[in-house]
Amino acid sequence: MTEYALETEGLSKVYRSLRGRVRALEPLDLKVEPGHVFGLLGSNGAGKSTFVKTVLNICKPTSGRARILGIDSRNPAARQHVGYLPEGTQFPRYLTGRGVCEYFGKLMGLSGKALKEDVDRKLKIVGMTDWCDKKITKYSKGMKQRVGLAQAMLGEPRLIILDEPTDGVDPQGRHEIRDVIAGLAKEGVALFINSHLLAEVEAVCDSVGIMYRGRMLRSGPVKDITEEMSIRDGRMQLRFRTGELPDTLPRGFENATRRDYGLDIDVESRDEIPGLIDSLRDAGIPIYEVEHFHASLEEAFLRVMDDGQHAGVGGQQ
Repeated sequence: MTEYALETEGLSKVYRSLRGRVRALEPLDLKVEPGHVFGLLGSNGAGKSTFVKTVLNICKPTSGRARILGIDSRNPAARQHVGYLPEGTQFPRYLTGRGVCEYFGKLMGLSGKALKEDVDRKLKIVGMTDWCDKKITKYSKGMKQRVGLAQAMLGEPRLIILDEPTDGVDPQGRHEIRDVIAGLAKEGVALFINSHLLAEVEAVCDSVGIMYRGRMLRSGPVKDITEEMSIRDGRMQLRFRTGELPDTLPRGFENATRRDYGLDIDVESRDEIPGLIDSLRDAGIPIYEVEHFHASLEEAFLRVMDDGQHAGVGGQQ
């Protein structure tokens, strides 16, 4: 039997309010394997934070269950090998970066030489060695994120949950954090990431889930989701980069969309491409490039969200 780093079965959360019951999290099944990087996406209020809090037993589920490394999440032992970086974490202002990591390390039960070596190693990985003995008050937001990532890595966790890990980090720092995440995954650590930076998620995650109003609209490998969103009603989207276009488009392009770079057109199959190229050439239109349009994760996300909004999923009851 496969031991997943994180597994949920029918996990749900319903809050009661003066306006009635609010389904913050619809019954959700999810599996994250060791060495896998999973990204959870969704707008504010989608249920991402509720999901993480319920998995970590910070709030109790209404139904279903979660297992961490094969252990029921209600058992404190399930969190023994979990690292966690919440969004917007505030560290004590009187501590240094090293002091923050030592504080959290002691809470985990580390001490003495083992604690010092682990803290030094993790601060080096996130590039904070030169600043680790300066107070938090002198840190930029990005530097605080690096220290937060270092403390989440203490104690050799097998599952690390990161909420907006690159928030406030400059481009070079984001690249370095991506390398850290990739290195952890190669060592067999599972990473669960919440982020609004879709380009970052696309660069680092193996799979993603897209949530809307407590419901998982779509989940799977990043490649599968972006490729699926690159096809409309079973038709391929082609992008023709061309020279100046005449007022009347040539044969075969009657339903094409004009763009600054040329034309976008939907076709049934690749077999139509030679005929379209011949049509442009016959009309004397220069062709610079023909490509199969491939949706970015951001474009796929927006389309999935649009579908969810039109379907009217989730909400109060």
